[in-house]
Amino acid sequence: QVQLVESGGGLVQPGGSLRLSCAASGNIFSIGAMGWYRQVPGSQRDLVATITMTGTTNYADSVKGRFTISRDKAKKTVYLHMGGLQPEDTAVYSCNANIRAAVPVWQHYWGQGTQVTVSS
Repeated sequence: QVQLVESGGGLVQPGGSLRLSCAASGNIFSIGAMGWYRQVPGSQRDLVATITMTGTTNYADSVKGRFTISRDKAKKTVYLHMGGLQPEDTAVYSCNANIRAAVPVWQHYWGQGTQVTVSS
């Protein structure tokens, strides 16, 4: 019933910028922390950035200073502003959210992911 849908991925040149969005929908009572992760086929899924319910952020060292995570509570949406993109940033980016839905238990939900490709 609960869904997370990412959007905003695409092809960009090195040094370019991109903004990803992830909107939550369904029978949601409350959304806690939200985050962005990325994965290259054959590799582990790595944490990129997280943001708590109160707005505290955390970033992977590889993206600190280049990426910014934010959220719009009214729209139930989390964003990832990516700047200074490099080929190493190429991956499928997925969002995750800790959500209290119909069943009054906090659970993590995942989106299907959006492809980001950085190439000249």
